[in-house]
Amino acid sequence: MTQQTISHWHLVTTEPDGLSESPFWHPQENRLYWVDIPGRRLARLSIQGQMQAQGPVEYWPVPEEPGCIAPVQGGGLIIALRDGIYLGKTWGGPLQLLAEAPYDTTRVRFNDGKCDPLGRFWAGSMYEPRDKADGVLYCLNGHVLQPMMDRATVANGLAWSPDRTTLYWSCTGSHQVRAWDWDAANNRLSNERLFHQAQAKPAGWTWGQATGPRYGGRPDGATVDSLGHYYSAMYEGKRIVQFSPQGQVLAELETPVQCPTMPCLGGEDLKTLFITSSRQGRSEAELTAMPGSGCIWAMRVDVPGLPVNFYKA
Repeated sequence: MTQQTISHWHLVTTEPDGLSESPFWHPQENRLYWVDIPGRRLARLSIQGQMQAQGPVEYWPVPEEPGCIAPVQGGGLIIALRDGIYLGKTWGGPLQLLAEAPYDTTRVRFNDGKCDPLGRFWAGSMYEPRDKADGVLYCLNGHVLQPMMDRATVANGLAWSPDRTTLYWSCTGSHQVRAWDWDAANNRLSNERLFHQAQAKPAGWTWGQATGPRYGGRPDGATVDSLGHYYSAMYEGKRIVQFSPQGQVLAELETPVQCPTMPCLGGEDLKTLFITSSRQGRSEAELTAMPGSGCIWAMRVDVPGLPVNFYKA
């Protein structure tokens, strides 16, 4: 296992979000897109070269919390808001409802999601009281959200292997990453298995404690590179963990924020690792020590990622 330090990270944005998530690299626009969930806005930024921001961040306010987004073939975005899945054909333009949320929106909202390699949009839900595993992973089939998997408190970590045979999905609350065999043509999951079990948060753990048990965080968003390595953001763990396709820990990338939320690989050569992060609910002491919490960070890696999957209506 290898380790890399925070000196490798470059600050991409300077205005923090409350909780940024769902980053993806748009190859046709040379832009990084993401969402700010509590800020109820989408964001995008032109990137010049490998990690250099070009111009200001552009924001698109939306009426409810955006859990995740993905690009649409031919232009626009598909967006999972609290109450349903929407199509936005132009940046900042009107939203077209594709499917209503199939849950109680006073207690549940969409969270992590993206498109699969065949262009279908997937989104997982999170149960906000977090006292039971009522989160479900859905796939949009026409104008119907089809349940594909369940038993999650907070749905996260959705990704597919480069050969299109394995689907990954994590439950942040249980500190688990699961994997399934995926029949892409028929969109069927089978052979569920535990890919990684992170250690639970120790009782009494708090940020900045000088003594006591250590905590490595819990699996949040994820991405997969062209060799099938699975990168998982470990929320509250101050690290990104790189796993082999067999679940072996290959590397730990220390981050400049305590709460990284999701990685993605982008840039012109797909070798820039971008991470979103959170400052929501963090202590003043932590934010003073880590003022870049809620910002976008990037570092260079050796293995390129996979191009983002576009939604095909």
